Amino acid sequence: MTGTDQSAARGRLARLARPAVILPVVLLLGAALFSVPFQTRRDQDRWAVELRERGRPAQAYVYDVRTERSRTTVYVRYALDSVTHEQEIACVQVCPAWRSTVPIRVSRTDPGDFVTDYGQLSGHRGRVQGVLGAVGFVLLAVPLVGLAVIGGGRLKDALTARLRGGSRPRPRAVGPVSMPRSKRKHARGRRPND
Repeated sequence: MTGTDQSAARGRLARLARPAVILPVVLLLGAALFSVPFQTRRDQDRWAVELRERGRPAQAYVYDVRTERSRTTVYVRYALDSVTHEQEIACVQVCPAWRSTVPIRVSRTDPGDFVTDYGQLSGHRGRVQGVLGAVGFVLLAVPLVGLAVIGGGRLKDALTARLRGGSRPRPRAVGPVSMPRSKRKHARGRRPND
């Protein structure tokens, strides 16, 4: 690569590094990441409905309930085709009691995938997507708050100038100016001493 090629490449990189280019990219990336948990939730809701309609019915027995760091997990066993499966359920809104049974509908292609009768899918789903959504929120919020703070000051200045009747600031009123003594004598027509 010649020196001219290197300087041209640096010039292109400098143009790409401008805030006018970076800010929209950061905002688009933030919006995309922020939408991930919502899309995941919609997909999970659709999957739960499909499992309720087409899944195989079974009874899950709750053999353990554990709470760690404000997160409760319910452990269940259920039998399909004479095979016992174990799985966990995240306790979000409903927590089945220990030693109770829960009606479930199991996927026909994956015996570890099921939905409970109260709509909770097996396993802990959406954790990674939740983290991505939080990162997206930060990528959206920080630049927008920065723009609001910077732009708010400029907007205030523009509105103040417009309310005053123009874009130029009004001249300030100046009080009487006293002249030095030597100038006052000269102003009265007297000549200063030679």
